[in-house]
Amino acid sequence: MSESLLRVNDLRTYFHDAGAIARAVDGVSFDVARGETVAVVGESGSGKSVTALSILRLIRNPGRIEAGSSILFEGREMLGLSEKEMRDIRGNRIAMIFQEPMSALNPVLTVGEQIAEVVRVHTDASRHEAWERAVEMLALTGMSDPRERATAYPHEMSGGMRQRVMIAMALVLRPALLIADEPTTALDVTIQAQILELLQKLQEQLGMAVLLITHDLGVVAEVADRVVVMYGGEVVERATVTELFDSPQHPYTEGLMNAMPRLDQKTARLTTIPGIVPPSTSWPGGCRFRDRCAYAWERCEMEHPPLYAVGENHESRCHLAIEPDRRQSPHEPLAARAGAHQ
Repeated sequence: MSESLLRVNDLRTYFHDAGAIARAVDGVSFDVARGETVAVVGESGSGKSVTALSILRLIRNPGRIEAGSSILFEGREMLGLSEKEMRDIRGNRIAMIFQEPMSALNPVLTVGEQIAEVVRVHTDASRHEAWERAVEMLALTGMSDPRERATAYPHEMSGGMRQRVMIAMALVLRPALLIADEPTTALDVTIQAQILELLQKLQEQLGMAVLLITHDLGVVAEVADRVVVMYGGEVVERATVTELFDSPQHPYTEGLMNAMPRLDQKTARLTTIPGIVPPSTSWPGGCRFRDRCAYAWERCEMEHPPLYAVGENHESRCHLAIEPDRRQSPHEPLAARAGAHQ
């Protein structure tokens, strides 16, 4: 692997409120190399988006990044930087695309003005120069008639066009790292494919790395180099995209794979993972997935599993890694049995 651009180590982001502590991100570690795409995957409540916001130091009270956490970007420890230093990094060296462009864009400014503002905040470009760069960036995203589109307001554009504006705004300063938080969730399948293709094209042209936050394994298979699977505020599996899809090792990853619709599926009903992600204020002891797991046994309740090495570049937070015979006798998960009795 090439030199790490971003290195997150033992990241813990907790929310302290009314005597309760929500451990939203609880000891997460991963690297992103220059030019590669790393996908962070998991259900809602697994800690994906909080991880992304923590990297940009956008966590606000009652949340805070706990002592002992480390976020190294281009060799600098970001948790020790001042707010002014962080403002220089945000949008300039690290950019982010949010889930819903309509809420992220200012409704009373034209999209050209909003892109140009990013240029003017971070550079000494004149108003005219910044506007020209905005138009140029809209053209780069494949927007038809970019000069005219730059004068439009967000409400005058379709969802796919607004997402292209968000991409233009994020990439106008050629950042080294793009964090894309569910960038295609609100789009139909055709537009989703166009946006993913656009991101890949721009990544190649600009040489940037991408940290993709998503719950969609189909998107992961299409664009990622490596995958970080999160559950219960922690990493439960790390692997290259090929290894993950060829041989998922954690039962949670298996469940996500089985829940994907397939062309050769004979029934309309999809496989589901029973139960829900437990609240971050009360993660269960032992394995956090144990109540929803078809392989759980006594050890899973008593002992919190570490990340076991299951291959050269593959890790799984599951005791099955050292007791593989247990995989031969799955049973109904506790969450399914509890639901059946209600």
